[in-house]
Amino acid sequence: MTTETKTWAVCVLKGEGPVHGRIYFEQEGGGPVKVSGTIEGLTEGKHGFHVHQFGDNTGGNVTAGADGVAKVSLTDRQISLSGKHSIIGRTMVVHEKQDDLGKGNDEESKKTGNAGSRLACGVIGIAPRPEK
Repeated sequence: MTTETKTWAVCVLKGEGPVHGRIYFEQEGGGPVKVSGTIEGLTEGKHGFHVHQFGDNTGGNVTAGADGVAKVSLTDRQISLSGKHSIIGRTMVVHEKQDDLGKGNDEESKKTGNAGSRLACGVIGIAPRPEK
């Protein structure tokens, strides 16, 4: 009889300005990763949001409402909290503008998605089981 184990991780996002947040990750065995949390202090609209040096886990962006808050809730099958595709120790970044996913007509689009400056960053780390 095998028992699937759950792994939790957290990323505390901080910047030099008002943008801050906390993103939680949960994975059971080799299943998909559940990603949830909030980012506050943003301007209204879309903002580039991704894990550096791994790829995009949100379609490239999060959307903040008029209150400046972006709520994150998604499931991702590409990333992992262990093994070959582990994002533990990688940096998560929130950008100033919408990420064009490299579809722009200039060189910067391919490099940065024209997402502008980094508003907040944080390192993804293993976390203890959250209390209910």
